[in-house]
Amino acid sequence: MKKIIRDKKKKKSSLTPLIERGDIFQDISGAKGTSLLLGKYTMREAEAVLRKRNFYKDARKRGLWPIDFELDSSQFPPLQRLVIYYKEKNPDNVIVDLKIREGTFKTKKDFPLEITRSKFLVLEWLTMQNPRVMFEKQKTPLPGQAHPGLSLGKKVVDLFSYVARLNKNRGIIAYPAYFHNALLFSRYFDFVSPAKKAEVEEIRRTFKKITFKELAWIVYLECLRDGEGKVYQWEAEEMLLPVDKKLEGYFDSKQYKNEVKKARQKTDFSIDWDCVRKKIRTA
Repeated sequence: MKKIIRDKKKKKSSLTPLIERGDIFQDISGAKGTSLLLGKYTMREAEAVLRKRNFYKDARKRGLWPIDFELDSSQFPPLQRLVIYYKEKNPDNVIVDLKIREGTFKTKKDFPLEITRSKFLVLEWLTMQNPRVMFEKQKTPLPGQAHPGLSLGKKVVDLFSYVARLNKNRGIIAYPAYFHNALLFSRYFDFVSPAKKAEVEEIRRTFKKITFKELAWIVYLECLRDGEGKVYQWEAEEMLLPVDKKLEGYFDSKQYKNEVKKARQKTDFSIDWDCVRKKIRTA
């Protein structure tokens, strides 16, 4: 899992998101500058959760021990950054870099469930890596990677789901900054927008013979073309992992699935191989 945040430099997608940026997440977390995680939990309590969900055990397995913590609550609107380091607080020793808050959001248009006043756990940014391991020449990274990941995707989702339930949130919201993040997240999360889900699914289905990493770079290098031959640029949109049954039922509903199916019929993609070869040579 890597960098769960929108890339503001990217052009806007032709899709219309259900949620407008200006309406997203009116903050309801603790006051700016608080030393409590999410305005509620001491670091000792946070460490107890990590211990309970076996994070310490996994860190030791990977030789990432001892570890140290740093919590920064100075950003506005109240957005907390929790960094976990290997041995000492050094930028080269970062294991986890998390930007998190609790908030609500308003949907742009009619949504079948009332969620305007609901609380969600918001993951604005998440990096998980092994700072002790470097990429070898024969093994290229995914876009945005500085070190190999920890291969803890399922456990991380389980950890945040546990925190969301503990915090009585209705679900978890995340922003996949890269296309490959969206594919990885789709094992657990769904796009709030059926059209965005259809877009991602159709790209993977169309190029199922291309490896995950190759497709990730093709999209990142902007060598993918839409049905009109225009450059496809990745634009992050909200993905949601429900905690309560009502929200979970919506994503399993015929209505949502039918909207995804209809949207997929309108999508078409191709790869500009000349673009791929040119950009790989100059990389």
